[in-house]
Amino acid sequence: MTQQLTSARWPGIARTPRTPMKARAAQAILRPTVNRVPVRLTFADGTTWGAGGPDSPEMRIVRPKAFFARLGADTKIGFGEAYMAGDWTVGHGTDLADLLRPFAERMATIVPVPLQRFRAFVDKKLPHHQRNSVTGSKKNIEAHYDLSNDLFAQFLDPSMSYSAAWFESPEQDLEAAQLRKIDGILDQAGVTAGSRVLEIGSGWGALAIRAAQRGAEVTTITISTEQAALARERFAEAGVDVDLQLVDYREVTGEYDAIVSVEMIEAVGEEYWPTYFATIDKLLAPGGKVSIQAITMDHHRYLATRNSYGWIQKYIFPGGLIPSLDAIDQTLAEHTTLAVTDSRSLGQDYAHTLRQWRERFDAGWDAINAQGFDETFRRMWEFYLAYCEAGFGVGYIDVFQIQMTRPTEA
Repeated sequence: MTQQLTSARWPGIARTPRTPMKARAAQAILRPTVNRVPVRLTFADGTTWGAGGPDSPEMRIVRPKAFFARLGADTKIGFGEAYMAGDWTVGHGTDLADLLRPFAERMATIVPVPLQRFRAFVDKKLPHHQRNSVTGSKKNIEAHYDLSNDLFAQFLDPSMSYSAAWFESPEQDLEAAQLRKIDGILDQAGVTAGSRVLEIGSGWGALAIRAAQRGAEVTTITISTEQAALARERFAEAGVDVDLQLVDYREVTGEYDAIVSVEMIEAVGEEYWPTYFATIDKLLAPGGKVSIQAITMDHHRYLATRNSYGWIQKYIFPGGLIPSLDAIDQTLAEHTTLAVTDSRSLGQDYAHTLRQWRERFDAGWDAINAQGFDETFRRMWEFYLAYCEAGFGVGYIDVFQIQMTRPTEA
């Protein structure tokens, strides 16, 4: 790929920031920080930073000037961009997620306490164009989920489930674990033959197929045209009757005995949580149940990061925000008649799921590359999957299957 094309596709990667003072500041902050972390940062001149021994994960700094320039220009985004650019990489025998885990374990304290007071000056707010209005949500979803159905097929299991699996054992096949996850959601929502089911966020149709096979009357909605096209093909192949609608959740009408949604709340946006849950409340029939699978973080971390714009929002999930369980409870209490009545954590299952996705992505790279995805995309996707695996692995983020009902009707 030519430099011109790289600049057009990856403007933030092709150009190295020119902020020498910020670069020096980043270098001055990073060295004592990593000296408290059990990793090794190695430089071409033989210099080594970090508290790790010879067998610890190694982060190899390939282009120090560019690395510190990116880190200084935008701390929350520059680290990932530097990996995408090849300014740093992992050492021989080091897995990327294993390198990121010690940092994820110390995420809340990795920045020295005296410097945390300056967070407001460093954090950037979500760009206006990424707000999750009806129009903005469609653009945000298209930016990720409409990349290519063939891309996702290369690393997902045959069910095409793009969310945490639920493993009965570490040896369980990924597809079987994904179907177990889906059954967990359907059971939590009380889906049986004859149930009127609404699914918010169709994905590629796996849950809708499973619900229809139970004899339920299924309506599933999505705003991803690419996903909708493949989901309809899969419904036909499975021989199930599913009503798939290309509409926003705010446009749905009707009454449903069960409402389910898998890892969609992260794309709703904090300002729209009241609308999202109030819509579910309005559509839920008396005596009905809701089950959502939601990625979460501890409440104090959510409060500290809710107004931040980071690498994930810029490159992977535009408009995304991870809630806390407390934030969900509070939104339900203030805007609905619903309350959480059951939940289960799948956090470690997600770490295992992500590891398998990354292995499949690496194994299928030649086919992905043939679709037109370049090496910068490869490093971006590797960093995304490893970054998330590390977060779930150490518990910095979690994922729950959450049941909601109207307690007075229970």
